[in-house]
Amino acid sequence: MNDPYETTETHLSRLLGRALNSFDLPDATVERLDSALAHASSLHSSHHSAQLDRATYRHAYLLSDGSSVVLWELVHNSGPDGADAPDGPGGVEQHEVYADESEVRLAASRLPAGFPGFGDASSHPTADGPWGRQRPTSPTDTTPGRPRTEGAGDGTDGRTDPADRGALGPADGGARSPAAPAAPSEYSASPASQMEADAELLARLIAAPPAPLPRMYVPDNSADHARRVLRRAENGDRPGPRTADLLRTAFAHHITQVFGRHCRVGEREAGFTLYEHAFLLLDGAETSLWEVEHTATPDGRHMCEVYESESTAREAMEARSRGGSVPRAGL
Repeated sequence: MNDPYETTETHLSRLLGRALNSFDLPDATVERLDSALAHASSLHSSHHSAQLDRATYRHAYLLSDGSSVVLWELVHNSGPDGADAPDGPGGVEQHEVYADESEVRLAASRLPAGFPGFGDASSHPTADGPWGRQRPTSPTDTTPGRPRTEGAGDGTDGRTDPADRGALGPADGGARSPAAPAAPSEYSASPASQMEADAELLARLIAAPPAPLPRMYVPDNSADHARRVLRRAENGDRPGPRTADLLRTAFAHHITQVFGRHCRVGEREAGFTLYEHAFLLLDGAETSLWEVEHTATPDGRHMCEVYESESTAREAMEARSRGGSVPRAGL
């Protein structure tokens, strides 16, 4: 990772340029790095398997005031052209950069065997169309998640969507649920009739929504987090100044991955992930930003779009999956 002929300025420019999430770095950190005089890089940890190649690098920078800044780089090949490609490990590398070691550790622990942040569409069927089940609008509702989250330290939870829970059998080893009493003749009926009755009961059990879990808000410079979410939005219809002013009073937040999948858009594979960034305001009110992260772009790069409602965000995902362009500001 150390090139004796590479200047610190070039090294830093290349690092931030190849990282998919460099826009998530705090502005204060990036501004301090403008005065970097020297640098040193080292391999911190690595993992190699049939499904994943992953390495973590530590980049230390000496600044003009005598202080130092450390950036942590995560390099992995868990994309659809990476370790799962026919050629095996050693496919297309993806880079992420973090300002804290705990963040890069969390990001590394969340890497799946497939595309980061996206489940296998075939293994997560839903009954509500290709973009999954839209959640109730209850302020205490949460859904399953990857944490992207902001990359790290995001507080995502791991509950399973009702459509993804699989077949649930009776809890008492075969007794009928009181909510669906069996007809007296059911047990004397033919095996086919009993199977149909069992299938109907299973359908009712699977359709029953789980009890919502309360959000665990984390006070962690939440107003700045909201500002960075809005700043990285590239869609012209993103939330405006009114929302930005409101979120300046945020003092805690919670990030949840609501949806993740990859699919084919035109001639290329694209990934889609939906996050809810929920904020607790000083007056006790709650509000959310809905972030769509996808690679349905002409060059396959990551793009972020932000919306004020879940329904609008899902409509945007569906439009991008059909090849629709992103509305730009001023156009």
